Amino acid sequence: MKRLLLILTALASQLFAAAPPNIVVMLVDDMGVMDTSLPFLTDAAGKPKRYPLNEYYRTPNMERLAAKGVRFNNFCAMSVCSPTRISIMTGQNAARHRTTNWINPDNDNAGPQGPPEWNWKGLKPGDVTLAGLLEGAGYRTIHVGKGHFAPRSFEAADPSKIGFDINVAGGSIGAPGSYYGKQNFDRPAKGKEQAKRGSHAVPGLEKYHGQDIFLTEALTLEAKDRLSTAVQEKKPFFLYFAQYAVHAPFDSDPRFADHYKDSGKPPQAQAFATLIEGMDKSLGDILDHLETLGVADNTLVLFLGDNGSDAPLGHEHAVACAAPLRGKKGSHYEGGMRVPFIAAWAKPDAASPHQQRLPIAVNAIQSQQAAVYDLFPTLLRLADVKAPAQHALDGRPLDTLLTGKPDSSRDEKFLMHYPHAPHRTHYFTSFRDGGWKVIYHYFPTEVSEGSHYQLFNLKDDPFEQNNLASTHPAELKRLMQGLIEGLEAQHAVYPVEKGTTTPVKPQLP
Repeated sequence: MKRLLLILTALASQLFAAAPPNIVVMLVDDMGVMDTSLPFLTDAAGKPKRYPLNEYYRTPNMERLAAKGVRFNNFCAMSVCSPTRISIMTGQNAARHRTTNWINPDNDNAGPQGPPEWNWKGLKPGDVTLAGLLEGAGYRTIHVGKGHFAPRSFEAADPSKIGFDINVAGGSIGAPGSYYGKQNFDRPAKGKEQAKRGSHAVPGLEKYHGQDIFLTEALTLEAKDRLSTAVQEKKPFFLYFAQYAVHAPFDSDPRFADHYKDSGKPPQAQAFATLIEGMDKSLGDILDHLETLGVADNTLVLFLGDNGSDAPLGHEHAVACAAPLRGKKGSHYEGGMRVPFIAAWAKPDAASPHQQRLPIAVNAIQSQQAAVYDLFPTLLRLADVKAPAQHALDGRPLDTLLTGKPDSSRDEKFLMHYPHAPHRTHYFTSFRDGGWKVIYHYFPTEVSEGSHYQLFNLKDDPFEQNNLASTHPAELKRLMQGLIEGLEAQHAVYPVEKGTTTPVKPQLP
């Protein structure tokens, strides 16, 4: 018996060495935690609780994926896109990698009092990236969709310069000119603007120009084709499928428009819902294709959004587009930085050596806080790849959380640094520590209630209705100390005094 066990162990080890696990990361642009029919928020008993927005959207394939794995209801991203994308690639908080704003393709958009030393240039060739490390370990690294890693005139605007073997449709732009193939995925010409066309066209999809096809579908066809080639060539793959959906422009996907025409919602909100449903169909198509290729049991699928919702429903600081959460993309409230996150093996199989090594809970909800920079160490550990020792990491492996259990070795802290303007909220840093959250506003305005400080007890007040800054001074000071220490530890850059380059740092109350 002992000899048989040794033989089986050796065979399993050989299988692991011969066939590394495949990885699919589907990143959805501007999708918040409430933009789905799959409920992420829970009731007092920890059970999923449906809200009106869950009834409005249709995402059966997210429901299908969640039934195979675990979904997180306290998963945090940066409040805008490029910072999150670079955090996924580097395992670092945006305060550390310093791309703290979305990257304008052509002009440094620090803002009037933004930090001159922020990392507008984003990633560059030679940087340590998730894609580069997996490529070095023999993976076929495939980028499909939105890049937004660097400005137009810099090399890393092309994801193939930062570790991807293949780049389909990735460039410097943060949004498509159009979702319609008949418009060549470019902004429609309007009068004298004809000469400006092309700057927001999705690159590399010329074969679909003039066709009656939606961008999400074209990208899905491209992703499936690249997966087929990798499997035919017996290459383990890392597919980073960064959907342009559901970012504006809110072009209605005609395949799904009838589902929302009687909803009573405004036309743009209906169009946004069609983008959500089209993205969900894309997810289903990828899951089906993994089954067809015979690699579903060997493929880990991670699904997430890159920042809070940008649904065109209500005021940016209200309980509206992410209801019952407050705020939206770019704001300092939870609606700006809470995103859906689902992890699952595409086909659960208890006999799979990889799934035995990373046993993901099935149809489970994980309430412990985690963040986008945790993907980097999680995926490297799964692939048995090490990052360079000198590479600073803020992320922690999610392995225990993926089993559905709590991980007492992890703190529940999340630092979100946005030293820029203009956006929904200007010049702020927020810091979560357990059930408490503080927001520091460098230049108080009406949005900050005329104060530097806002303090919320998310355990008792998850929808951020009661600012406790004036009534809980001890907690305010404790949270602010954590916020300041976090920024300093990550060597953050700060807004500056008007007309100078003098940094303005947060102050204790």
